[in-house]
Amino acid sequence: MLPFPPRHELVRRLPRLVVGLTLFGFGIAMMVLSNLGLSPWEVFHQGISIRTGIPLGTVGIITGALVLVLWLPLGERPGIGTLANVVLIGIVIDLTLLVFPDDVDSLWIRWALLLGGILIIAIGTGLYIGVGLGPGPRDGLMTGLGAKGVPIGVARVAIEVTVLGLGYVLGGTVGIGTVIFAFGVGPLVQFLLPRLSLGPVTPRQEAEARATGFDS
Repeated sequence: MLPFPPRHELVRRLPRLVVGLTLFGFGIAMMVLSNLGLSPWEVFHQGISIRTGIPLGTVGIITGALVLVLWLPLGERPGIGTLANVVLIGIVIDLTLLVFPDDVDSLWIRWALLLGGILIIAIGTGLYIGVGLGPGPRDGLMTGLGAKGVPIGVARVAIEVTVLGLGYVLGGTVGIGTVIFAFGVGPLVQFLLPRLSLGPVTPRQEAEARATGFDS
């Protein structure tokens, strides 16, 4: 585990972490409701959910925990933010999809859900990376590979093309939203991170931001 920051720093950072992860989960749920395409990992999670009947967010929690196992040979250390990421995002996704109807017919509303969801995900990502309490499991996998000499952009493309292909075969939703997310969320996060971070952006945080977009 990464060392805990001083208590007064935890009091300052934890609320921003919780808000960031909540926004992230809500944004993913908005993309699901739009039915215009999901991020590669969520295509994978949705495909497994369709095949198994396990709720989408719960699949994300299980997958996140399994990805953490892959950190071991990379020497990555999770933080409290990493563990919160694994659990909280999935809970928010499942609760949101329980509350809101999934039969949105209006194309305008679906586009609003898609674009609004991507923006909210970027804001949430900037908040949780900006508190410096540990990366998400998937971002940490990519930055860990980067620390071993694999370019982050190459690692991200290889991993996400793989999970996207598997998710598509399993029945996950691939569409225009998948493309917009892939090329749009990275620049948004990199723009927002310095504005949402609690302090100067560290090289590690910059690497985590680059792990969210194909522009890296």
